[in-house]
Amino acid sequence: MTTRREYLKLSLAAGTALAINPKLLLAAGDRPASLITRAIPGTSEQLPVVGLGSSATFSRMAGSADASALRAVLEALHAQGGRVFDTAPSYGASEEVAGELARELGVTESIFWATKLNVAPRSGGKADEAQARAQLQSSFERIGKRPIDLVQVHNMGDPDTQLGILKEHKAAGRVRYMGITTTNAPQYAHLEQVMRDEPLDFIGVDYAIDNRTMEERIFPLAQDKGIGVLVYMPFGRTRLWETVRGKPLPAWAAEFDAATWGQFFLKFVVSHPAVTVATPATSQARHMVDNMGAARGRLPDEAMRQRMIAHVASL
Repeated sequence: MTTRREYLKLSLAAGTALAINPKLLLAAGDRPASLITRAIPGTSEQLPVVGLGSSATFSRMAGSADASALRAVLEALHAQGGRVFDTAPSYGASEEVAGELARELGVTESIFWATKLNVAPRSGGKADEAQARAQLQSSFERIGKRPIDLVQVHNMGDPDTQLGILKEHKAAGRVRYMGITTTNAPQYAHLEQVMRDEPLDFIGVDYAIDNRTMEERIFPLAQDKGIGVLVYMPFGRTRLWETVRGKPLPAWAAEFDAATWGQFFLKFVVSHPAVTVATPATSQARHMVDNMGAARGRLPDEAMRQRMIAHVASL
């Protein structure tokens, strides 16, 4: 069965060198013509269903002395037709470094920037409004795009104050879309409440083939309210990789054009109709190319999704 590395060798016309050096990929013009896209609810704007996150290894690399690998990751995202880049001021140097690299590459305007507002609430549960406004201004300066495409309140941090700031910026045309995020189960009920009460464009939540809580209430509510969904942790951080280590990809994965475990997991996530974009984090260009492969070809139908769930549960 094809491994993640072998897939890269097969999928790029110029071979392994393109996966290692996305500059060559750009020069070769190897941009897929038919990425799977989803419309942002309530709009005609289409986004590729796979993007790039900047927590975890991306964040650690951004804080290192040499961020050249991240330049290659952004080049690979762009070369493969990807657009969505998810970041946050709390992800170390990720937002700043990505902004600088995008300017160097000349791709700032082509990226759909999704960042966050995450001033931690003080005692009493209220965020410092002045601090939140200053943080948002820093994001504008780091990213260098006006307006910023999407800003979300991070981890349900005082929605009254911070969503209020985002509403103001959206009304003024400085932010295109606004939302709120959480990957913490104790906050899901509060998330539901905010989804019902506020005019959100997006939510950002955790979802994976072995973590399907969102299907019970959050995803149906998002569909009912016309709210876009960014999925974080589609690999369960490292959990799913540990589950499948040393195990072959089932041959029937070819029925929905998954050539690697990474594509298997991502195709499951983005095949849910509530999901707009999945944003797995990576600091390696070859994994970025592999991930974008999940945005091509067929997606599993409901019967296949159930087969996928059962197979992973059996491992």
